[in-house]
Amino acid sequence: MQDLNQILLTLDSYIGGSAWFVYLLLGTGLFFTVYLKFPQIKYFRHSIKVVMGKYDKKGDKGDTSHFQALTTALSGTVGTGNIAGVALAIHLGGPAALFWMLLTAFLGMTTKFVEVTLSHKYREVAADGSISGGPMYYMKNRLNMKWLAIIFAVATIISSFGTGNLPQVNSIANAMHSTFGIDTMLTGGILAVLLGFVIIGGIKRIAKVTEKLVPIMAFIYIIGSFLVIFYNYDNIIPSILLVSSSIFTGTAAVGGFLGASIAFAFNRGVNRGLFSNEAGQGSAPIAHAAARTSEPVSEGMVAILEPFIDTIIICMITGMVILSSGVWNEKHMTTFQYTDLVVLDNSYAEDNSDDKERLTEFVLSGNSIPLFTGDLEVTDGIIQNDLSLIHNRSLAEDVSIYENDQAYSGIVSVSNGVVSSSDQSRFTIKGSSLLHSAPLTAEAFSRSFIGEYGKYIVSIGLLLFAFSTAISWSYYGGRAITFLWGVKYEKYYRIVYVIGFFIASFTDTTLIWTFSGIAIALMTLPNLFGILMLHKEMRSSIRSYWVNFSKNHPEIKIPFKIKED
Repeated sequence: MQDLNQILLTLDSYIGGSAWFVYLLLGTGLFFTVYLKFPQIKYFRHSIKVVMGKYDKKGDKGDTSHFQALTTALSGTVGTGNIAGVALAIHLGGPAALFWMLLTAFLGMTTKFVEVTLSHKYREVAADGSISGGPMYYMKNRLNMKWLAIIFAVATIISSFGTGNLPQVNSIANAMHSTFGIDTMLTGGILAVLLGFVIIGGIKRIAKVTEKLVPIMAFIYIIGSFLVIFYNYDNIIPSILLVSSSIFTGTAAVGGFLGASIAFAFNRGVNRGLFSNEAGQGSAPIAHAAARTSEPVSEGMVAILEPFIDTIIICMITGMVILSSGVWNEKHMTTFQYTDLVVLDNSYAEDNSDDKERLTEFVLSGNSIPLFTGDLEVTDGIIQNDLSLIHNRSLAEDVSIYENDQAYSGIVSVSNGVVSSSDQSRFTIKGSSLLHSAPLTAEAFSRSFIGEYGKYIVSIGLLLFAFSTAISWSYYGGRAITFLWGVKYEKYYRIVYVIGFFIASFTDTTLIWTFSGIAIALMTLPNLFGILMLHKEMRSSIRSYWVNFSKNHPEIKIPFKIKED
């Protein structure tokens, strides 16, 4: 697992985890924000009226209403990124990562407006009579780049697993296990059956489920979040100051947290922000293409609301829960994941300033400390060698090794800091370290007026959030299959999708999140290229929309001038 994860990390470092990808993503959002004169602000009120159906017309083609399209797209974005993703971003990049997530969302509101409008404009009717749309259709029908459309469709299928399938059920299964002690495989099996039942019905059944599920799950989660934030009210202002003060300085080592650089906070914040709201990824346009309207720009207006709800509201609330509760830099007892575990060749102490400096350098750059190779001598679960372990980017404490739930005595083989693959399958290592992803958010929710019961909100919220995301992404992947080979092959894709969903419930978490970063980038790159190529058409489409709108609704005053060419 560690070898595979290392390969994926290396690949990710060249694309999704690279600086150029982050700059391309933000740069595209910034370009369209300036080029279209801040549509996320200018059209915000209008977008709310559109989603409420105020300007709907009878007889428009489509499979879903504006609201159903929005909730379907939101169910695809509001998922583990809002619970586990925010926690992972803060764990890796420190509090400043939250700021970069919010900035990504602000610019992403424009990016999503553009990609949804263009995709809706060039949608088609599939062989079964359903509406099929997405970036692959404007690439084929407008750019005349079928090769690019094929690349995007294949990337969509890969990303349906990397974004909407594997990380979702893995987070659910881990949360249910840590909170209720339910076996991960059992959780995966039950949810896989339910998933199969829902997605067989296609977009109309999916839309009916998500329009009810999304508001309920958002309400439960937000109420639970405020129970934490108000319980820790004296930490609200310090948390905000901590975010703002570390934006351009990085986060210093504090508590069990060994620090984060400016560059890493920026990179992880943008990366997790994209995973959360998917602006620029090209996924939401597939859901919005099914909306009943003859005005593509109006559906783009609806899409403006997605990053705002998903990231600016829900992710910001999650971030404040984690920071105000104080759990982000505390160590907690946990079961170690081998992909997050490194065995050092010497013993180190956090209360020694020189040791802490070397440990900080190690977690930030991965060098300067020799790694252990040899045998760990274990007696009654306790390592006898004079050395230290790093887990979750923190110095592990109170480490114990178990075999079949019994304290182990014997030898554990280690090579270059990594426990041998054969021993990984035999032993369970537990100890105290930092937490990340869903377990960190769950711990934060226990610091509230309802105490340990707060963890149940995370588990239930994650169950609803992540399951709805998996539902929506099955539709995205299915539309890509339809584009490539025809609608009759969707049923085979759904079978593989459900099987993958089950397997991921008991697969290594870090491995899955690394793969998700690669999958997101593969899908995002061709979409960003496409919408940038059509920037002039986007502006002319907006102009035409407002000209027609003013003719059809002369009683409504448009709060800005419509400039003719």
